[in-house]
Amino acid sequence: MKPVDRHLADILATVRPLAPLEVEIEAALGAVLAEDVASPVPLPPFDNSAMDGYAVQAGDVAAVPVTLPVIGDVAAGDGGLNALGPGLVTRIMTGAPLPAGADAVVPVEWTDGGTARVRIDRPAPPGNAIRRAGEDVRAGDVVLREGARIGPAQIGILAGVGRRRVLVRPRPRVVVLSTGAELSEPGTPLGAGHIWESNSFMLAAAVREAGAEGFRAGSVTDDPKEFMDTLDAQLLRADAVITSGGVSMGAYEPVKEALSPLGTVTFEKVAMQPGMPQGFGVVGPDRVPIFTLPGNPVSSFVSFVLFVKPALRAMQGLPAGPPATVRATVTAPVRSPAGKRSYLRAVLTGETVAPVTGQGSHQLAALAAANALIVVPEDETSLPEGAEVEVIPL
Repeated sequence: MKPVDRHLADILATVRPLAPLEVEIEAALGAVLAEDVASPVPLPPFDNSAMDGYAVQAGDVAAVPVTLPVIGDVAAGDGGLNALGPGLVTRIMTGAPLPAGADAVVPVEWTDGGTARVRIDRPAPPGNAIRRAGEDVRAGDVVLREGARIGPAQIGILAGVGRRRVLVRPRPRVVVLSTGAELSEPGTPLGAGHIWESNSFMLAAAVREAGAEGFRAGSVTDDPKEFMDTLDAQLLRADAVITSGGVSMGAYEPVKEALSPLGTVTFEKVAMQPGMPQGFGVVGPDRVPIFTLPGNPVSSFVSFVLFVKPALRAMQGLPAGPPATVRATVTAPVRSPAGKRSYLRAVLTGETVAPVTGQGSHQLAALAAANALIVVPEDETSLPEGAEVEVIPL
């Protein structure tokens, strides 16, 4: 059987980052930045008030209480030339430009709020409540580096430095397709011998959680021609395809039957449990990566975590590799078949990890109760309670 690490390495050697494109910043959420972004101006662009209050010369309010004349108002957005001399103050609003000659702002709470004359009850040292030009960003500073994932705060700074459009690697468009004559759509009556289809919902959600766009293509029966017709239609909108089911050793394996003759998709046994039957390759004239995962839901989900999620990161131009792990102490003995790396569903709490009841590859409820995978190496068949183990947080 093929080692887990080699299978992931082969996948990462095949997938390529998506070509960058320029988008409006409103459409950039979740994408990965494909350029460095610098500010053309300092931020703030000018000295301004951090509070509503009075612009003063600090020396005039060193001894309090003191009453001084108010010579005018400065509001946010005021583009006029404002100045004040010794013994004078100007009312000023938050964000308004600091008048020339002022070196401090007295918050309105420290005064009687006067409009013609104001009594100031607390001294304000030089620089009080003033935002200096460039204290956040200097002109020419890089505010975002290539490779940054764009979230709300990143969109905020893009707008803040005047960018309307930005170069990004888009979120991969991933089509998810399940196979099996026994599958029924949730919300429909369940016929004899049928189960409600869950894999495509789970995998499309996992795709979205990984920063890509997931599209359910529903399910098809065990007819290889129906599978290929559906796949061909979906390739028009896909940067990658995930299938579940139809890759084992049974008599009705439509994914394997349909794709094997192409010679561009390889089906292998990977030394892991759950999820041993795996397939990966490229399809269509654009050589779209396709991940053919096992049909059992736990096997499908674990395969996504190990193989698909790293590939989606690589397609977005992000560092990609095996899932990150932490060390924890297992609270019960665990077993694993010889020669396979096991991924046991578990609940991670602090520095301990407890295997959940129900480790079968079909037991979706047990997976839903888990928040981690215990990794048992290929050369271990059992680990005692209290052993230190590697854990993949989910």
